[in-house]
Amino acid sequence: MTILLVDDNQVNLFVIEKVLKNAGYDNCVSLTSAYDLFDYVQLDAPNPKGNSVDLILLDIMMPEVDGIEACKRIKQNERLKDIQIIFVTALEDKNKLAEALDIGGVDYITKPINKTELLARIRVALRLKAELDWHTQQENKIQYELDLATHVQRSLLSAPINEDNIQIGVSYLPSSNLAGDMYYWHKINDHRYAIILLDMMGHGISAALVCMFISSVLREAVKQLVEPELVIKELNRYMTLLQNGKDGNLFYFTAIYLVIDTQLKTVEYVNAGHPSGYALVDEKTLVPLNQGSCAVGFFDEIDVQKQFIQYNEDIQIILFTDGVLEAMGPCEIESEKQLQTLLSTKWDYSQHLIDNLLPKEQQENQPDDMCVVMIQAHAKN
Repeated sequence: MTILLVDDNQVNLFVIEKVLKNAGYDNCVSLTSAYDLFDYVQLDAPNPKGNSVDLILLDIMMPEVDGIEACKRIKQNERLKDIQIIFVTALEDKNKLAEALDIGGVDYITKPINKTELLARIRVALRLKAELDWHTQQENKIQYELDLATHVQRSLLSAPINEDNIQIGVSYLPSSNLAGDMYYWHKINDHRYAIILLDMMGHGISAALVCMFISSVLREAVKQLVEPELVIKELNRYMTLLQNGKDGNLFYFTAIYLVIDTQLKTVEYVNAGHPSGYALVDEKTLVPLNQGSCAVGFFDEIDVQKQFIQYNEDIQIILFTDGVLEAMGPCEIESEKQLQTLLSTKWDYSQHLIDNLLPKEQQENQPDDMCVVMIQAHAKN
């Protein structure tokens, strides 16, 4: 525990330091100016080391830089802002004292120093500093765990595919570290691929936890069951297990799950309450992917109807989550019209996919997660 005493009067420093050391505060450092204070706490150092400080007893009336200005600079530094500052002053100007407290001082004591009052105010300030340090440690621990969870969640996402007969790419812009959007694809064999894009209710920690749970289930369901209607029903079965019969704890997600066969040139899909995806068939016809079932997790049993698309030469499928629609504008009808125009041409696989739908300024600071998946399949030459 380090206490700094800052006063341009050596006598005042001597008196206060003696009081503190007699009370058991051995680690006291006396400084005679604000500049000495700035040097000690390494105010402007890009990579500061050591010199941890808990409390500053700071004189208000000092030459060059007074105590109020010194306090302001300390509090503006993110690394130093939790240091407790008690002003020591002979001033009786209430406005000046109010200014000193407004810019970050925790308390003040007037000269001549009363030993009992000084020690009592120091104890209060140090207790507050200890509480702030505890909260900072807890926040750092939580942040570490969130960062770890984010890393785990991102590791569950599929890597892009670029093969002779198919390309699968994605743009993924979560609104926070942990997200409720998830995508996954699995190569069934040389010419069949299973692909899903889902959007969990909400976003943040709760949505991400449910997302990671369903991700583990999804992988087995896709590998074992493959067929769209079977996979969606299996995911619904697991989602209903989370409900526990408690009101207000409804977990659900929307999704588009499809199986594309590049040899038979077919797409089988189920849209489970998700915003319509679009398939550009043979660069001529735009077909919405908008049928199949309700969202997953609403009911114990759901009716699922698989849909079918045939193509001759090539197909481009664009899937997206509702955060993209919301970012495009407040009117969903107008956003849908704009989407259909943008999706009626073939996209460049090498481009950042979401750039085809939103300018850069509309991609930033959005309240909801955004994800765009593109599948391009074509006949082998």
